[in-house]
Amino acid sequence: MSLKKSILFIVLILLIDQISKIYIKTHFALGEELEVFSWFKIYFVENDGMAWGTKFSDFISFMNDRTAKLSLTIFRVVAIFGIGYWLYDAVKKHHPPVLIWAIIFIFSGALGNILDSVFYGILFNDSYGQVASFLPSEGGYDSLLHGKVVDMLYFPLWKGYLPEWLPFFGGEYFTFFEPVFNIADVAISAGFGLIILFNKKAFPKD
Repeated sequence: MSLKKSILFIVLILLIDQISKIYIKTHFALGEELEVFSWFKIYFVENDGMAWGTKFSDFISFMNDRTAKLSLTIFRVVAIFGIGYWLYDAVKKHHPPVLIWAIIFIFSGALGNILDSVFYGILFNDSYGQVASFLPSEGGYDSLLHGKVVDMLYFPLWKGYLPEWLPFFGGEYFTFFEPVFNIADVAISAGFGLIILFNKKAFPKD
């Protein structure tokens, strides 16, 4: 695959990701949901930390949330340059297509979430009890590099109490699948999934 085609697919994934996020941000209040099927809902939440809603400061106790958020965003920005070079190098050296596709998905997803973290704080006002506006006259809900990632895809495939005989979690109320995510998260997961499933093709010994 050529570098131009790789960039085209990256732009396409980014457009789908950002259009879906901007639509949700400007049409839903935080916590609002729309049931598409009993097992699939559009549910608007925002994530100001790492994957699965984990906060960076949960692991580094000496950092407050804002310092931790800034550190995480800067780390992501630096990392995206590394992933971008990995893609450039893989295309130029004609690495296996499955590896190039994996990097395209990972790069697109990572960049999609970085855009939220870097810019959404200054582009939108907050969504608490209201639908946010794009470029509000009073300014955004936070400063540059302190934006929150928009999530909206929710698949509660099963809800109920776990059997009592299960160790540790027996008898507890459980939802599968609990995390709320976005298109960028899907792209990142698809990229890593390709590497795991087709590892030998992605990294041939020769």
